[in-house]
Amino acid sequence: MRAVVQRVASASVAVDGNVKASIGRGLLVFLGVSAEDGEQDIPWLAHKIPHIRIFEDDEGRMNRSVIDEGGDILLISQFTLFGNLKKGTRPSFNRAAPPEQALALYEAFHRVLEQELGKPIGTGQFGGDMHIPAENDGPITLFIDSNQRDL
Repeated sequence: MRAVVQRVASASVAVDGNVKASIGRGLLVFLGVSAEDGEQDIPWLAHKIPHIRIFEDDEGRMNRSVIDEGGDILLISQFTLFGNLKKGTRPSFNRAAPPEQALALYEAFHRVLEQELGKPIGTGQFGGDMHIPAENDGPITLFIDSNQRDL
């Protein structure tokens, strides 16, 4: 599983012109699932994300997590995180999980991430065409991969 995590002042997701979820200060998380991913990838990543210390403390150091801040998380499925341009300029998504596998893992990840955060987490629409405005804060953007934990 791969996640792109952005610290935001605000973010929202709209499907068919209707806002499905929105957050204030917190994390916008794009999650991709590969064909090799399984249930074993969920606990590590779902624990890591809400505990990342990328919010400033009173001394201006990034020492606080979204949990410490009482912030929110917006979770968006994004299979294109497994796109590759190895053979040219048109991306191939053959490493992304098939939709039925990806949906099951995405939903399981969502449930565990909510438990870790301790409150509900808004989502987009799996496989849907979404509009996601975000006000990045920093900007701070991190890339995390459950199969490359040394990144």
